[in-house]
Amino acid sequence: MAIQSIRLFGDPVLRTPAEPVKDFDKELRKLVKDLTDTMLDAPGAGLAAPQIGVGLRVFTYYVDDRLGHLINPNLDLSEEKDEEGEEGCLSFPGLSFPTPRAIRAVAKGFDMHGEPVTLEGTDLMARCFQHETDHLDGVLFIDRMDPAQRKLAMKEIRQAEWSGLSAPVVKFSPHVTHGKAL
Repeated sequence: MAIQSIRLFGDPVLRTPAEPVKDFDKELRKLVKDLTDTMLDAPGAGLAAPQIGVGLRVFTYYVDDRLGHLINPNLDLSEEKDEEGEEGCLSFPGLSFPTPRAIRAVAKGFDMHGEPVTLEGTDLMARCFQHETDHLDGVLFIDRMDPAQRKLAMKEIRQAEWSGLSAPVVKFSPHVTHGKAL
């Protein structure tokens, strides 16, 4: 098991778009294992490679007892009305905020062996796919909030005990719906 440090809000890697994976090799399989181990240890519902300082388009998820990963994802979001729900993030320990997301998402990409994968999700799974793909694009969930809610969130973030720290290993009990941070 190789648990990695989770990068916190303020770390530039979280705002840097990740590069597509080109080599489906042993190093990639190790990255997927490290992401999975770190996500489960945190515990979280998802974790993207930039959150452990790796600029590649890879994320893992654990939602509704479904454990998996996706490489080089592309999302197709439902045209149904966005739903606002509590959302947390392992890079914002202990905090959660109402965040609008599509209620259905189809994620297409590859597994760690380079085989095509199509994943469909609703509710929390759809939220997870969107949240983690955003990480790969250098977008954070607070960027999805309306300006007034984002201002309130930023105030809480500045007051958080971890605010301003570089990249410590963070253990916490997440305060989010369904008991998991994304």
